[in-house]
Amino acid sequence: MVSKHPVEIWAGLECTVNRVGDEYFDQLQRNGHATRVNDLDLFAELGIRTIRYPILWERIAPNGIENADWTWADVRLGRLRELGICPIVGLVHHGSGPSDTSLVDPEFPEKLAAFARAVAERYPWVTHYTPINEPLTTARFSGLYGHWYPHGRDELTFIRALLGQCRAIALSILAIREVNPHAQLVQTEDLGKIFSTPLLAYQAALENERRWLSFDLLCGRLSPTHPMWHYLHQCGVDEAELAGFLENPCPPDIMGINHYLTSDRLLDERIERYPSWSHGGNGKHQYADIEAVRVCAEGIAGHRRLLAEAWERYKLPLAITEVHLNCTREEQLRWLYEVWNTTQELRDRGVDVRAVTAWSLLGSYDWHNLVTRCDGYYEPGVFDVRSLHPRPTAIAKMICDLAAGHTPQHPLLATPGWWHRQARLLFPPVSTQEKTSFEPPLGVTSKPIAIVGATGTLGQAFARICDLRGISYQLLTRQEMDITDPIAVDAFLTELQPWAIVNAAGYVRVDDAEREPEICMLVNTQGPATLAAVCARHNIALLTFSSDLVFDGAISTPYVEDDPATPLNVYGQSKALAEERVLSAYPASLVIRTSAFFGPWDNYNFVTIALRELAAGRTFIAAEDAIVSPTYVPDLVHTSLDLLIDGECGLWHLANKSAIAWADLARLAAKTAGLSTSNVIARPLQELGLIAPRPSYSVLGSNRGELLPGLESAIARYFDELK
Repeated sequence: MVSKHPVEIWAGLECTVNRVGDEYFDQLQRNGHATRVNDLDLFAELGIRTIRYPILWERIAPNGIENADWTWADVRLGRLRELGICPIVGLVHHGSGPSDTSLVDPEFPEKLAAFARAVAERYPWVTHYTPINEPLTTARFSGLYGHWYPHGRDELTFIRALLGQCRAIALSILAIREVNPHAQLVQTEDLGKIFSTPLLAYQAALENERRWLSFDLLCGRLSPTHPMWHYLHQCGVDEAELAGFLENPCPPDIMGINHYLTSDRLLDERIERYPSWSHGGNGKHQYADIEAVRVCAEGIAGHRRLLAEAWERYKLPLAITEVHLNCTREEQLRWLYEVWNTTQELRDRGVDVRAVTAWSLLGSYDWHNLVTRCDGYYEPGVFDVRSLHPRPTAIAKMICDLAAGHTPQHPLLATPGWWHRQARLLFPPVSTQEKTSFEPPLGVTSKPIAIVGATGTLGQAFARICDLRGISYQLLTRQEMDITDPIAVDAFLTELQPWAIVNAAGYVRVDDAEREPEICMLVNTQGPATLAAVCARHNIALLTFSSDLVFDGAISTPYVEDDPATPLNVYGQSKALAEERVLSAYPASLVIRTSAFFGPWDNYNFVTIALRELAAGRTFIAAEDAIVSPTYVPDLVHTSLDLLIDGECGLWHLANKSAIAWADLARLAAKTAGLSTSNVIARPLQELGLIAPRPSYSVLGSNRGELLPGLESAIARYFDELK
């Protein structure tokens, strides 16, 4: 039997307002949506008709409902209504309410219900609500693991937080329905599965039953015969409290399943196999708690199994209410499309799956540390907010296709995501007897990237990272394809049929270019121009590189993309002319200016040479008055590939955020390596005997988006990679 409801594509906004101590972390402030109402028009352009949207208690009424400020909500809900987008209004998202309450406050349920009623009275046309997002997960993080307020680390606090939230959900939807009898409850929960070794099967069984608690409580399923009844009694819960849920069920109208690659876990008593941060226990056994995808031999079954289990258990309509992956762009696309295809398959088998929700419309901040501190770690989503305005990524194009009923066709979808590849395993594999498989989506054809510059640092780095990311490529030498010969380029591309070309070739000897300008111009200017002309005819994406040396250093603020090129030397002239010719021949080309490469995979970059000389006890001379923004090659390659996949074009500056003299860069690297900096000899640029003139200042900024992390982070990761 096929479900009568077609699967819809929804979207959602990461909007967590969580409390750590007395500090609140507000994602809407971090991603800028708090002050940008025009974001809603961008969301509408995706073609979505339903959005999970926050009208959060902590933001609207932090000082009581009588002092609530509805201005923000009035404008945004009003605009959503004008756009024809149905909001699923969230009231608490991983939070604990205003400062005068908490998840374990006995009055928390009534207080939230009062706020819910106020929302319903002000917006009686709103029909869908999620009063509390992921109550079980929030209870674990706040009451069992101590990450969030009230920072409990015991079973009783966990259970009190969970029961309080579930009662608050029931009272809130009851209060809402007294205003709008047709209001629907869309209840979300992070759902995973626990695997274990045979010794820990009892613990896995407990946690696999516990994961359903929020839904079982709301559905009135927690009777004395329920497997968790005894557990709750042991935790000190009174029978009368549980009877209240049994006698007054509040089943969701739609069960929202949130599942991440980190949601499935493996418990293993062989703790010596795993890092210390994974070690824990239950008082009976000590064990490691590890992401199953990193250790389970057969992989994980993911959404398919979880949705099937939820359907068999409840027979209620389902939706995937968060789909997000902190990874590179093609993996984000693969994850979303795999989930979409899974729901289509289950719907065709009769499972009532209503929607898939593209989560983190504007990305998210600091979830790598569970939002317990502000590190500034950003995960892009459907849009990337590091630009002046939210920039649509390739995920936006996929959502547009899905919303319009079209099949996404990107060739990178033909490759399985990293969670299906052997590289996912970080520990000795443990068999769980769970079989998984990957089949390329129908209609998607695998095509490679052509990487020009097989012998150079950049070409080798692209090949290495494409291997890591599961991107098919062909690495080309000059003998295989001479980019200065248009006939040869045309013939080769006709045969290979790549979806994109990365031009990592180039003449890089800046001083030698002054002696042999013709060769430099041939390689750096004519070659890219030829590629652009041929790519334009074949409609093949082109990525090529330029340099900070197109600037003369006459200013002392970071150069941005629309600053005029005024090169001082032949090399800079060759790059500036290449930019002009490439973008004239093929405006869809992506031209990335970058600066001062360093990386862990070659022996000839500035940082590596400096460290080698200093480690040997020799002096190292570097300019003290030439200010640059060094670029870590892995960061450059990863971000360049993301932009290429996003379909970006034109000029873009990519460099790690910094402004540093060459001599100071050598000192920073030496200090990080634990070497003395006394042998770093700083000299004026003019005393170094360089043939080609250099700018005294060539720092790269961007008015399109500063996408690379800071220099100190890059230096730290450089050393990590060398270990």
